[in-house]
This record gives sequence, structure tokens and C-alpha cells, in this order.
Amino acid sequence: MLLKPSTLYRGRLAPSPTGYLHLGHARTFWTAQQRAHARGGALVLRNEDLDGSRCQPAFVAAMLEDLRWFGFQWQEGPDCGGPCGPYAQSERRQFYAAAFAKLRDGGFVYPCTCSRQDVLRALSAPHAGEEEPVYPGTCRPGISPKSEIQSPKSSGDALTSARLIPIAEGNQRDLEIPLTRPATTRSPHPMPGEGRGSAVRHPATLRSSTRINWRFRVPEGETIAFVDGHFGPQQFVAGKDFGDFVVWRHDDIPSYQLAVVVDDAAMGITEVVRGADLLASTARQRLLSLSLGLEPPDFFHCPLLTDAAGVRLAKRHDALSLRALRAAGTTPESLRKDWSDVGK
Repeated sequence: MLLKPSTLYRGRLAPSPTGYLHLGHARTFWTAQQRAHARGGALVLRNEDLDGSRCQPAFVAAMLEDLRWFGFQWQEGPDCGGPCGPYAQSERRQFYAAAFAKLRDGGFVYPCTCSRQDVLRALSAPHAGEEEPVYPGTCRPGISPKSEIQSPKSSGDALTSARLIPIAEGNQRDLEIPLTRPATTRSPHPMPGEGRGSAVRHPATLRSSTRINWRFRVPEGETIAFVDGHFGPQQFVAGKDFGDFVVWRHDDIPSYQLAVVVDDAAMGITEVVRGADLLASTARQRLLSLSLGLEPPDFFHCPLLTDAAGVRLAKRHDALSLRALRAAGTTPESLRKDWSDVGK
């Protein structure tokens, strides 16, 4: 069920159960909760458990327990339900497949046989520290998408310098389109969920020994600009700061970028609060939203917590996990004592 657009503030907590939550997660989530409370809005808990090889039921149980211990309160989630469920990404595949079909029909994605190592070898100087290096375009077709990206906003907020041409009269309910395509438009590369009759073909079977990722074709050279709630005006150049990115993986799993865009729209999220390490991802996700005919949410990126050596906290910092801090007798109140201004 999809939420109708509303002026009510809706924020979200979106942990991934691949380990125990740490203090950095807690501060970012606390910022999200404070912003929701200050605006009289609602908070949604979403279990981002797409990675079946790393997500474990024990971590899901620990996540819920640790969040409650710390003082988080959510109005919708996998434990309490709500109008926009299911609230676990592993149960939402049909929504991602429908969004992918829309992107593919619009000409925004293409099949790619390059591995990560192929990409790195093709680059003379890959961007240091990037989770995904700028794709060199090895498999990129020489045709343009059927239409260019249109912002559904009319406020004058600059999103991209591309000419704005509507691709569809889209809204959130468009994500419920059936997973069918006319026979005349079928490609030798079936999309996820597409097969003959009732059979579903895995993308890895498209060629006998080739793994296929599907990449989103970015408007190269265009500037994607937005105003972050914490860091202010931001801009990223497509093809320079980030390249064509994967939206559906060779192991038949939607990418993080696609899944969060679909879920935030379907759950009516009006503002995304998350860590500053995801600022560049915002540009990618805004492009996806606009290509699907969805209005992107607002964003508020928080400074990252670091350890004594200045390294940002990660799930490998066991001593700073909420579980370990709780076992050591630390109270949530003592951890939050210096957070009075978060979210402002």
C-alpha cells in the first residue's frame, strides 16, 4: 500500500542488520527523531535487509532491542506495522522490480558486463576512497534515453542543468505497474522478474558465463544541485563526481540506490536524515527519483562520529556498539548529554 502525498513531516530510521548498531548510528538516528518531534511528524523504521548473505535474524532482533533501549520511538515499522508495509526490504522486491521496469522502458538503464576490477583497470587514476569508482563507459550504448529528466518541483530549486522534458505523468502509485512488456519491445536481456510464462529468469543466465549488472545512464556533464539541511548548497557533476551506477546487481538484487528511492517515495518520507558520507549518493538518488517521476525528499546530512584516531565509526568498532556500551553499564542519557543541539 502506498501513502498518498501529504504535508505531514515523515522521517525514517533505516538500519541494515549486518552487525550491531554503534554510537554513530545512534547520533544520526537521534537527529532524525529530534527533527520529526520538532515538526510534529512521524518516524518510520525500515529494516534494510536486502543483502541476504550478510543480514542475520540475530542482528534484526538486536537492532530492535538496542533502538528501544536507547529511547527511540517509531510509529510504523516491521514490529508494529503501518499503512506502508511491509517494512523489511527483503519483502518489497515487487516494488523494486516495477521501478526497474519503468527505468528500462524509459531507456535510462543498460546491461553491463564489467566487474569492479574491470572498472578499476580501465581507470588510470580512480578516485581515492569512493565506494564506486567513476564508470569509464565501457558498456555504455551510444544512444540517449527516450526522454530527459524532469523535476516535478516548481519552486525553482535547481536540480540539474539539463533541459527539462517530462518523461511521464508519474506519481507514487506508478510503482505498482504490472511486470509485463509488449512482445515487440522485448530485449535479449530480460529485466528482473521477466521471463516466459510464469518462469522468472535470473539475470546471470542472460549469457552462459557472463554476469550482468544494470547501470543507470547519468546525464554526463550536467550539474545536480540541491540544498542540504545541514551543509547547505551542494552540487555534483555527473560523469565527473560520479558515473553510471548499478541499479540491479548480477546476483538479482536491486542496488541500495534504487531500493531507498523506491521505499522513501512509497512510504511518503519527506526528509532523509543520514551521515555525511552519503552526500554524493544524494545526487544519484535524485536522478533516480526524477527519472521515475517522483518528487525527491529533502535531505539532512549529519557530521560523522570518529574514534580516537579520527577514523569514522563502523560496525567493526565493537567497543562503541550500543550493545557493548549497554553491557558496560553506560546509560542512554549519558551518551546523549552533549547532543542537545542535534537536528537544529
